[in-house]
This record gives sequence, C-alpha cells and structure tokens, in this order.
Amino acid sequence: MAIDNDKKMSYRMYLVAFAIFVMAILISIKLVNIQWVEGDYYRKLAKDRTVKNFTIPANRGNVYSSDGSLLATSIPNYTMRFDALAPSAENFNKNLEPLADSLSVMFGKPSEEYYSELKRARAKKNRYFLVARNLSYTQYMRLKSFPLFNLGAFKGGIITEQKTIREHPIGKIAERTIGYERIDHKGENLEVGIEGAFAKYLNGKDGRQLMQKIAKNQWKPISDNNEVEPIDGYDIVSTIDVYIQDIAHHALLKQLEYYEADHGCVVVMETKTGYVKAISNLGRHENGSYYETINYAVGESQEPGSTFKLAGLISLLEDKKVDTSKVYDSHGGEIIYSNRKVRDSKKGGYGKISLARGFELSSNTVIVQAVYENYKDNPQEFVDHLNAFGLNRKLGVSLKGEGKPKIPQPQDKNWSKLSLPWMGFGYGVSMTPLQTLALYNAVANNGELVRPLFVQEIKEWDRTIKKFDKEVINPKICSQETINKVKAVMENVVKKGTGSKLYSPNFSMAGKTGTAQVNYGGGKGEGMYYSSSFAGYFPADNPQYSCIVVIHRPSVNKGYYGADVSGPVFKRIAQKIFTDVPSTNKVKKLDKTIKQQEQLYASYYDKEAKVKDNVIPNIVGMSGMDAVALLGNMGLKVQVIGVGKVKKQSLKPGEVVFKNQTIILELS
Repeated sequence: MAIDNDKKMSYRMYLVAFAIFVMAILISIKLVNIQWVEGDYYRKLAKDRTVKNFTIPANRGNVYSSDGSLLATSIPNYTMRFDALAPSAENFNKNLEPLADSLSVMFGKPSEEYYSELKRARAKKNRYFLVARNLSYTQYMRLKSFPLFNLGAFKGGIITEQKTIREHPIGKIAERTIGYERIDHKGENLEVGIEGAFAKYLNGKDGRQLMQKIAKNQWKPISDNNEVEPIDGYDIVSTIDVYIQDIAHHALLKQLEYYEADHGCVVVMETKTGYVKAISNLGRHENGSYYETINYAVGESQEPGSTFKLAGLISLLEDKKVDTSKVYDSHGGEIIYSNRKVRDSKKGGYGKISLARGFELSSNTVIVQAVYENYKDNPQEFVDHLNAFGLNRKLGVSLKGEGKPKIPQPQDKNWSKLSLPWMGFGYGVSMTPLQTLALYNAVANNGELVRPLFVQEIKEWDRTIKKFDKEVINPKICSQETINKVKAVMENVVKKGTGSKLYSPNFSMAGKTGTAQVNYGGGKGEGMYYSSSFAGYFPADNPQYSCIVVIHRPSVNKGYYGADVSGPVFKRIAQKIFTDVPSTNKVKKLDKTIKQQEQLYASYYDKEAKVKDNVIPNIVGMSGMDAVALLGNMGLKVQVIGVGKVKKQSLKPGEVVFKNQTIILELS
C-alpha cells in the first residue's frame, strides 16, 4: 500500500512539473510574441499612456483702435481647486485655520465657513474641492501664497486650471463690431465682427510640448525645448476712433431711450478713405435697457424710404431729364398710381414747387412725379443708374453677414406698374444703412464710391504685415456738374428744408431726412411701424465725415419724423467732433492780423520807447499786463490790486528809479 502511495505521489509531482514546464513554455512564447511580434504595438501603447504631446496655445493678437486704444485682448483666467487627501494630516491640521482666515480676508466669507468646508472635504475624501473661479493672475499668485497652498500640488493639494478669456477694455461700446470668435453647440465656428473676420491673423499657431506622466495625473516636460514653438497671433489695428465712437454711442443711446424705440444704429465714416470711425448698434432688451446685439448697420436690409430719393435725383440730373428748377404741382399732397395713393407728410401738399424744393421738403408727390414721368416709357434706364451706383450689389465689406440689397429689375416676374413710382420715394427697394451711407459718402467724395473699411492695418509688434488702403468701387458715379447740384440741394435740406431744426451757423452740414413707413400700404396691422433716418455729411463745404442714423419703431406719441428722431443724433455727432475732438482743433489763419491787437502792441512799444531807464513813467490808463511787463523790465517789483487798466500808481511819474524798489498799481 505504501508503494502505491509513493507512485501516486510521484505521478502528481511529474504532473505538476509538466504543468509548470508547459506554463514556462507558454510564458516564453508570450514573451517572445510581446517582444518580437507585438512589441511595436505595446511599446506605442506604453508611450501613449506615459508620454503625451500637450498643446501650447498661441497668444491671440490684440485689437486696437486707430488712435491706439486697446479694444480687445486676451488675459489668463484661473480656477483653483483643492485635493483634500494630498496634504499629510500634520500639514492639514497645522495650516487649516490660517488658510481659512486668509480665504476669508480675500473673498469676504466668514473664516468659520471656510474652516468647516475644508474639513468636510477632507472627511469626504474630496479630491476636487472648488476654492474659487474667475481669478486674475494677481489673485492666483496671492492664493498660491496662502498657508498649506504654498506647499505646492503634492504637499499642499492645490490644483490650478487655467484658461484664456477675451476682454474688451472699453466695455460694451461697439462690441458687436469688434466682435468675437466662438464655437457653437454643433462645433461650428461663429465668426462675428473684426474678431471673427480676421481670426486667421489673430489666432496664430499653437505649439506642442512632449511631456511624461509622473504621478497623480501630473506631467512634466521631457526636455527644455518644445516640439513645436507657438507662434503668437498678429495684432489688428481697426479704423474705429474711440472718442468718435463714444460720441456716436451715447448720442444714439440718448435718443433711443427718449423715443422708447426698438433698435437703432449709427455709422460715422471718413469720407475720402472709407474708414469707419464709429459704429453703434443698439437693441432694446425686455427690461428696457439697450445693448449691442445685432449688427443692424451691416446686416439689416429694409426699405430706406426718403433717403433713397437721392438716387432718383442724381439719375434725373445726370440724364438731363429735368433741372432742379423744374416746377411740379403737388396736387394737394396726394397722387394716385394704379389705384394706390402716394401722399406727402404735409396735409394739403406744398402747392407748386421746384424739384429742388421738393427734395428739400421731402415731397413724395414731387419726386415720384419726376421719376415716373421721365422713366415710365423706359424704366430700365432708371434702374441702370441704380445698378451703376452699386445699389443692387453688396459692398463686400470684411465683416460677415452683410445684408443683401434689393433693386427691382424690369425683367423680374414681380415687376409691376407700381414698381417705378414706388422706387421713386424709397419703397419696394431694400438696403442696409451702410449701403445707403456709401451712396451719400460718394456724393460727399465728389462721385468716388469707396468700400467701407473696418481694419486699416495688421501688425506684428511694430512691423506692418498688411495695410488696408482705400478701396474704390466706382471712381465716378456721375458727373461733377450733377454732384455740385445735388450737394447744394442737400445743404439746403439743413438750411431751410426738413432738416432746418438741425441748422447751426457754427458748422455746416448737408444731408437728407427719411421717414419710412415699414409695411407701407399694407394696412395698419401689427407689422406696421416707422423707421426714422438721417444720412449726410459734414462740413458741407469740405466734407470730412459722412454719417447715417437709423432708428426703428420710435414711440409715435413722441414723434417719428427723421428730422426729429434721427437728425439730432447726426447733429450731436457733428457738433462734438468739430468742437471737442483734438485732431480737429486746428488754429487757422495764423497770418491774419487783428487791428485792435496791432494797436495795443503799438501803444505798448511806443510807451516803452519813451521811458527813461532811471525815471518812473506815467502808466495810468495802460493795461495791467502791459504795465507789469514795462515796470519789470526797469527792475521794479510790482504789486497789483484789482484787474483791468491802471487807475493809480504809488510812485509818481518822474521819480528816480531805485533797483528792487516796489511800486503798487491799482487797477480799475
């Protein structure tokens, strides 16, 4: 029996040994497979889990105004969290109270509250406790110096999350035009304003750095050099002038608030270059406040109303169909085309007046008659002018979302007998405020139509990468003769027409009022409201700036005519620019002599020539300033009582002068 047991034991040992041998062979095969067959795969897997390329974000370029003010910049933003298990019990207990006190001083919450929250985080093994969000770099550095946190990530448990946010130092002013670039929920890039349109220049190129995992999701660089160095974005110099922008923004805001309007916009453009110096787009919020929301000036295409009459007047004069002196009967302020009425804003009309006066008074009946009578047999001739002005095409501005203009064409299937007369006073057509302004700017610019520009330069530090100079769309939209006539009529709009309330003898302006009834002739339902506008330029004799103001849905109880609602915004901007802007405060006619001034100079020098060096002169009747200068040159100390001319002197004329002697003058 013992022999059988020994045999069984031997078999078991052989079996175990054989199993171990087989396992050894299998392990060897696996090792060989891992090393030689699948080695590359596993080496790559190990590397991917322990070595990783991290993106080094490039610094996004800044956006500046034309005067050098910072409009948009990137700043670091920090979130601080706390790994409550990282510190040792000794370090945690030792620093908990002073840490709570420091946090209380910085953020204003009671220290007891911080003490309890941190202790609770430790008890619940919270490894991601939120300490603070939206910290500036200064706040972040201060927080890092607090007790416990100053021990670092491993001993102090501090966790830092950094991101870059875009700041607009001048606030919400022109925010929609300065713009932004962000990714929507679908992952699509929303390009808005200058930030979006010039993102490829602003973004730069991200770099890469190879880093190795060490512990607790902590990574360290493998070498001091980056795999790919980041290239910072370029800076954008916009055409916006901060001072003019501020004037335009607040002038528009004040008017929107007073008239309780729905929304409005204003654009100020440099006449010769097309540089947009100011643009404001304000829409009303539910709470009654106004914010930069939609870029109405660039994107909102609607019927312009009476500001479109300029296109009709230019066409008539250029074709020599009529002259500005041609007289029309306003027919009691109402005429009918295809059973549809065209009315003047003044009940009873204006009687018989010239075409020029009809434009100045914005008479719908006069302008429509002039257009219809001269182009009814060949409407294409009229439309060809509008197309030549570029009114049927987008301006092609750099900002995204430009509205599409609409100019009916005679060959269109929806062209009707009403199309031509309705176009005469700005209905049935569609344009954005910026497109309307471009036409007015062309008149101010002696016929040269230029593209509105929002950026004038792209720079890398002090080096110019790209410059945006004036872009001419049409070198001459009409003859100089026509331009001169139209300019004179538009100047009279402000002097004695619908814009006469805006007239100022101190600075000249020219332009056209507009009061469009949106949904004109479509009934007075929910969709009908007024759009008030004013477009023009200043100064009238030598235009430097063109400007358009459009205000939608003003309270009809307070007023809705363009001259009353939008005109004052235009005047305020022109007035402020030519009285306050430093660049326009130029001293003129320095060589001109002033008779009274010359007489005073002559009197002073005559008196000085007659004075003997050692004798007190008679200075009664001389101006105080001249008397002080004269006596000071003689070595006397002068005390003055009062202002004006000298009526009494303490030392009598003819007395001998002693050095440093004091003389008292009483002035009238």
